[in-house]
Amino acid sequence: MSHKRQQLISFSRNIYYEAQHRATFGAGFGAAVMNVLLIEDDKDVGAFICSELLAAGHSCVHKHNGEDGLREALCGNHDVLVVDRMLPLMDGLTLVTTLRNGGYTVPILVLSALAEVDDRVRGLHSGADDYLTKPFSMEELLARLEVLHRRSSASSGGAVTSLTVEDLRMDLLTQEVYRGTVQINLQPREYKLLEYLMRHAGQVVTRAMLLEHVWGYHFDPQTNVIDVHVSRLRQKLDKEFSTALLDTVRGAGYRLGAAS
Repeated sequence: MSHKRQQLISFSRNIYYEAQHRATFGAGFGAAVMNVLLIEDDKDVGAFICSELLAAGHSCVHKHNGEDGLREALCGNHDVLVVDRMLPLMDGLTLVTTLRNGGYTVPILVLSALAEVDDRVRGLHSGADDYLTKPFSMEELLARLEVLHRRSSASSGGAVTSLTVEDLRMDLLTQEVYRGTVQINLQPREYKLLEYLMRHAGQVVTRAMLLEHVWGYHFDPQTNVIDVHVSRLRQKLDKEFSTALLDTVRGAGYRLGAAS
């Protein structure tokens, strides 16, 4: 199968799952949205996990080796990590230990085909919060990630529960958005797009950043999906207000709020 055809199939699958999720959950999906970093060298397994996470309303960034995964973990903004144990360039347990030795506190779940008790104990001793053996049920993986995320949020006294940019406020617990006293009703993808923009307020966010961190794509599907969603979001955020918050930076990307 050609690479381009694989990309088209992957894009179609993601669109299908997004539509399925909207049909099931609507705009007000209840569970907290998770930004998941998946470090898995098996492309088929990684694509499946990311698709399922997107279908459940979460976002997923997928890295294929330990070194890229480590860099993304240190630079990105993730709620939970899923790390395969057998990775190229840097194995999963070394990656976990390196992060923990550096003070990294984000919850980590290790995936592995090594299922003996000693293997599981070694994984947990490396600094992982949970260890799930392959083959696994996606329902169980998702449930374990939600528990890790919930536990982490509850135990973190300084956990961020809201985002504010000028007169725009997002409540991360209720997933409600207000501009001044006016509530802004958003679709799930619009909410995730706005959350990412608010977390990078004042900065230029490129299309590539949005494709990877909001849609979970690692290629440009050559569609106007970003333009459509940004246009819809801008209509909801700015149309009825005297001051525009969401700007297009020609040739670069988008910026929410004044330049930092």
